[in-house]
Amino acid sequence: MGELVRSGGSLEVRASHVDRDRTVDVLRVAAGDGRLTLEELDERLEAALSARTLGELAVLTSDLPETVVGTGFEEVMRIEQVGSSTGRADAWVVPRRLEIRSAWGEVTLDFTDAVITHDSLHIDLDLRAGALKLVTRPGIVVDTTGLVTNYSAVKERRAADAPVVLRVRITGEIEYGQIVVRPRRRGLARR
Repeated sequence: MGELVRSGGSLEVRASHVDRDRTVDVLRVAAGDGRLTLEELDERLEAALSARTLGELAVLTSDLPETVVGTGFEEVMRIEQVGSSTGRADAWVVPRRLEIRSAWGEVTLDFTDAVITHDSLHIDLDLRAGALKLVTRPGIVVDTTGLVTNYSAVKERRAADAPVVLRVRITGEIEYGQIVVRPRRRGLARR
């Protein structure tokens, strides 16, 4: 039944906030891996947050492989590309740190359906003659004050105000390029 039983003891023991948070994290990673649909994730998250015992939590992860239940999160993700376009979209798991090395191309990070497991993301950027595009949703705040820009532009259109769920801090250097931060365009909602 996974990590909860091994670390928590009897299934009838009352669940703590830490136990619930651990289960939520496992579910989000499983969704990011494509093991759960967004609807399944929503149902299980609701159940996890209202669970009273370790047994109730264990049921929510019992159909996930041990490798998913027992693993942590990827702390550093790297994107390296030259002369092409790449990105992350759909239910990708947002790491704590992202290193981007890009020249003559475009990197797009779409946060609209991303699985956010941490409250902050640090992007270490080295961008030459290209673009970094961040598609945000309400609750995502982007800070570019630590970024060195040489013949470059930063364009930001904020999403609607909402409680902050993710702070994205971009540091590093951009030369002859641009950073575009914007919410998803209206009319392009997913089916």
